[in-house]
Amino acid sequence: MPAIPRLRSYSGPALLSYGFRPFFFFGALYAGLGILIWMPFYFGEIELVTSFSPRDWHAHEMIYGYLPAVITGFLLTAIPNWTGRLPLQGGPLLVLVTTWAVGRFAVAISSEIGWFAATVLDAAFLFLLACAAGREIISGRNWRNLKVLMPVVLLGLGNIAFHVEAHFGSADYGVRLGVAAVLVLLMLIGGRIIPSFTGNWLRRQGDGRMPHPFGRFDQAVLLVSSAALLLWIVWPSESLTATTLFGAGLLQIARLARWAGDRTVRDRLVLVLHIAYAFVPVGFVLTGFGAVQMLIPSAGIHAWMAGAAGMMTLAVMTRATLGHTGQPLTASVATQLLYLSVFLAAIARIGAAVEPRGQVVLLSVAAVAWAIGFVGFAVLYAPFLWRQRSALT
Repeated sequence: MPAIPRLRSYSGPALLSYGFRPFFFFGALYAGLGILIWMPFYFGEIELVTSFSPRDWHAHEMIYGYLPAVITGFLLTAIPNWTGRLPLQGGPLLVLVTTWAVGRFAVAISSEIGWFAATVLDAAFLFLLACAAGREIISGRNWRNLKVLMPVVLLGLGNIAFHVEAHFGSADYGVRLGVAAVLVLLMLIGGRIIPSFTGNWLRRQGDGRMPHPFGRFDQAVLLVSSAALLLWIVWPSESLTATTLFGAGLLQIARLARWAGDRTVRDRLVLVLHIAYAFVPVGFVLTGFGAVQMLIPSAGIHAWMAGAAGMMTLAVMTRATLGHTGQPLTASVATQLLYLSVFLAAIARIGAAVEPRGQVVLLSVAAVAWAIGFVGFAVLYAPFLWRQRSALT
């Protein structure tokens, strides 16, 4: 039986030949430029025509704007490997990209078009993604991967809740629901790719301790962590919530230790995944302290979003782009500097929450470092994302 071709016959723009290309490029560019717009907006130096407050606009566009773009790029690239089906490209991919971009524009001018119209235009993207991804998984009879759609749908529902809340006040539940959905997806995908990539690299190095594959321990960690997040969404300032968050944090530390990350120092593409995931338990612990009013809640949220989500998405974008465009799977000095920039951004942003007296300086450092990391990715990797490759992509 002949091998299934990786792509249909395609003669359109290279950018639309595979899902990772447009969503990684435009998502990263939006993440970097968006934070540079938010800073003067936050400090009252400029005005936007959005109906969101500066805090809500920033939270929304990171959780429901940037992250869904990268999640889409990852899923549209991974699903063909899971199912053996051909990837989405050309016109259908353009529809998804356009729907995402329309959502960003609708949020930006929501005070002009009205909050309800903005909600409809913005919310459409994640549900369209769920339908497209679900169709491919079901058609490929890849039932076990249907679970990755649950966080996507949850993220879509959180987006609607965010818009409704923001219209009537502050979008607190919408933020927590979105953060939890992203985190569950990171825990699911991270638990798959980190041990896999680590094991692949370590086997080439010879004998030694190997990462533990996904098993019952991971299932227990995910169950406790999901329960902690559910309590946090509903009762963010209760002692029971804090206790469960602390417990989840300790279990996540143990989970990470089982993946042999200390043996990957020489491979920065693998090491960065372990460093990124380390922010998951840090976020649980900091959020636990926030639940008992020992820290402000944004400390843990930014450990999860700027640290875990920011570094994990950058790590996945660099690795997937290199691998699917035929480049060597090594992190150049420039790529490592991108990792370092986002790591510093996460540390500075957490520090701004922990030490309010240095907030202005630390926020500025975090914003600039974040912009360097993500705009830097868009610039450095643009030739790979915009240029066609003959066989695989």
